[in-house]
Amino acid sequence: MKLNFVSLRQLVSGTLRHLRVLGVIVLASVLLSGCVNYDLGVRFDGEHHGKIVQQIKLGEQLTKLSDAEATEWLRSLESRAKQLQGKTQRLSDREIAIAIPFNNGKELVSKFEQFFNPVGHPEDSPLAAESDSNPSFNSNLRLDQNNFFVVQRNHLSYDLDLRSLGVINSDNGKIVVTAASLFDLQFSLETPWGANSIEKSPNAIRPTIYDDGHQLVWTLQPGQINHIEVAFWLPSFLGIGMIIIILVVLGGFYIKYKSFPWERTETNQPAIPSKVM
Repeated sequence: MKLNFVSLRQLVSGTLRHLRVLGVIVLASVLLSGCVNYDLGVRFDGEHHGKIVQQIKLGEQLTKLSDAEATEWLRSLESRAKQLQGKTQRLSDREIAIAIPFNNGKELVSKFEQFFNPVGHPEDSPLAAESDSNPSFNSNLRLDQNNFFVVQRNHLSYDLDLRSLGVINSDNGKIVVTAASLFDLQFSLETPWGANSIEKSPNAIRPTIYDDGHQLVWTLQPGQINHIEVAFWLPSFLGIGMIIIILVVLGGFYIKYKSFPWERTETNQPAIPSKVM
C-alpha cells in the first residue's frame, strides 16, 4: 500500500523550481516553512461505526506560487472521498475537511487503503519506480479485533515510511530543504474508552495524550519510518442489549410466577414412583 502524496510532492517541487528561477534561495526556507498541514485521524464511536477524518491546509505562500496544482490536488481529495461515501467541506480556498464513515474494522482498513492508494492511478502503484519527483510512501494499516460478547478488544498498528521525504532538492541541487520544514503531518486516534500506546518497536513514536486518554495524537516524522501501535476496548452494544433483554424477561417472569424458570422446572418435575416389590 502506498500513501498518495505524489501530487503533493510535485506541487512542492514546482514551488521550489519557481523559487530557484527567481534566485531567492534564502527566501525559500522562510516562505515554505510549514506550507502543508495534514491531520489524519481515525475516530471510533462504537463497535460498528466510526470515521476516517482528515483536515488539510495549504500555506498561503504555497497556493500563491502553485495555485493551479493546489486546486487540482484538493479536488482529487474531494473526488476520492465521495467515491467512498465520504463528505467534504471546504473551510477556505486553501483548507478542506474530509470525513469517511466505516461500519466495522474490515471496512476501515479497506476504505483507508482505497483512499490513499486509489485504483486507476498507475503512477501511484507500489511497483512504480521511485525518483525525486515520484517518491515511495509505503503505508500499512492493520486492525485485529477480538469479541468478548459485551466488549471488543482492538489492536491497531500503522506503519508509514517517510524516508523519501528526508530532503527535497531542486533540479540542479542548489536548493536543499528539509521536509520537516515543509510538512506538518499528524495521525490521531479517538476512542470512547481511551487507548494505550504500545512502544516496543524501534520505530515507534510516542503520542501526545488528550482528553484523559480518549484522544492520542502522533506527530509523524519526515525522513523516518513511523510506527504507531495501540490497544483499546470498545463496548459491544449488541451483547449489552442482549443481556438487558434477558434480564428484563427474567424479571417479568419472576414478578408473575414468584420464581425463575429453572426453579419451576425443578418444582414441577414429576416424582418417580417407587417399585413395588
